[in-house]
Amino acid sequence: MTSSVPGTPAASVLDLAPVVPVVVLEDAADAVPLARALVAGGLPAIEVTLRTPAAMDAIRAIAAEVPNAVVGAGTVITPGGVADAVAAGARFLVSPGWTDALLDAMAASGVPFLPGVSTTSEVVALLERGVREMKFFPAEAAGGVPYLKSLAGPLPQARFCPTGGVGPANAPAYLALPNVGCVGGTWMLPGDAVATKDWTRVEKLAREAAGLR
Repeated sequence: MTSSVPGTPAASVLDLAPVVPVVVLEDAADAVPLARALVAGGLPAIEVTLRTPAAMDAIRAIAAEVPNAVVGAGTVITPGGVADAVAAGARFLVSPGWTDALLDAMAASGVPFLPGVSTTSEVVALLERGVREMKFFPAEAAGGVPYLKSLAGPLPQARFCPTGGVGPANAPAYLALPNVGCVGGTWMLPGDAVATKDWTRVEKLAREAAGLR
């Protein structure tokens, strides 16, 4: 079981870009200009978290109006959320953790997915289910770079997208690990820039993030 995204040259969600912006939108009207800025900056994979009422409309708008974006849904925690996100146009799914029911729904969704893990046992359980690509969350609180470095020896087949406490200062250390494909973060989306709709600044920060590898 892989996380490949049909219609892209990348073999996996983890290979689309070194950084996946984690987007929390209060206003769906911001979705399209924000996504265009991120894509222009070199970050095509965009995770819109299902934390706000605007999230599904935001995913729907990006999917319809920003063809170069690969929009995904984050904070997916229920089978219903899986179905709604895919129906809205999400091309990948990300969860902060997983249960058997959630994993079954994501596996049946027809789109790639990154279930969240924070312990070795969770990683082994997913490998047993044929899942090799995962979100490591909350990355810094769960052990950070040293923890993932320790996992690379006994579990080299697992690949990760660390998210949670990752920023421009520590992202290069994560990206240097052999079992890390990309990182997730919000630093290219500062609240004041989104509030003032300063998409030029967002594009600049995205370009800097895209150059971390």
